[in-house]
Amino acid sequence: MRIAHDGGGWGGGSEGGPPSPPEPEPDLEKRPLGPALRRGLHGLCPACGEGAMFEGHLKVVPACEVCGEELFHHRADDLPPYLTILVVGHVVVAALLFVERTLYLDPLTEAALFLPGTALFAIWVLKPIKGAVVGLQWALRMHGFGRRRTTEASPPPAVGEDAP
Repeated sequence: MRIAHDGGGWGGGSEGGPPSPPEPEPDLEKRPLGPALRRGLHGLCPACGEGAMFEGHLKVVPACEVCGEELFHHRADDLPPYLTILVVGHVVVAALLFVERTLYLDPLTEAALFLPGTALFAIWVLKPIKGAVVGLQWALRMHGFGRRRTTEASPPPAVGEDAP
């Protein structure tokens, strides 16, 4: 039995297939991924690398105070904690296995060392990972970062505020 194929790939918008992906705007310049990730890891604006990305520990500023790049578009919801668990888990388990094989510590001593150490390490690693995720989203023009910069764009109202 042969199945007819229209050669549309994504379906080309024809009935029965998924819609075609949106075409990128041809006049938008390509954003470098490596520098955006590096700037995000350091908590800096992915566009200029000079302004601070965070106010407080994990709250992303609405816009860069140096270049004006809008950063409120980010949607770094679950990826930074997931990556933090991945990194911290691998490092802590490797360290715990090393200590278990070489030092022969009392289990209570191990718990007293590794539980707070794990928590502090996770808190320390979460901010740079979140910055890198925001930088990744900016470089790939995800979640509203792909639009042209406009002066009338404003961040969404905060919880409890009325929309204009």
